[in-house]
Amino acid sequence: MTGEDLRQILLNKWGRSYDIQLRRTQGKILVLIMWKYLEQVSFPLTEEEYLAHLDAIASYLQAWGSVQQVRAFIERTQERPRLGKAVSIALELGDRASEWILEDF
Repeated sequence: MTGEDLRQILLNKWGRSYDIQLRRTQGKILVLIMWKYLEQVSFPLTEEEYLAHLDAIASYLQAWGSVQQVRAFIERTQERPRLGKAVSIALELGDRASEWILEDF
């Protein structure tokens, strides 16, 4: 998966290039689909910076073996990112979770 693939999943679902963030909380890693999106005038990144950011997110998802989990969640969810409310995906990392929890990203 590349950043462009990830962007296309977002565009197919919601029609916007939403920002994606990774957060570590309470021993879990979350993928947060934020309410800000590239097509907004106030979005802080250029398209090139946005795609580089998504490439980094996609590389983490691949390393964790979570690409299909994230793709399936986005396709199934009825939630939608909205001001102040991100769509949150808790990743299931299995036995390898502890080695990733120690890493900073």
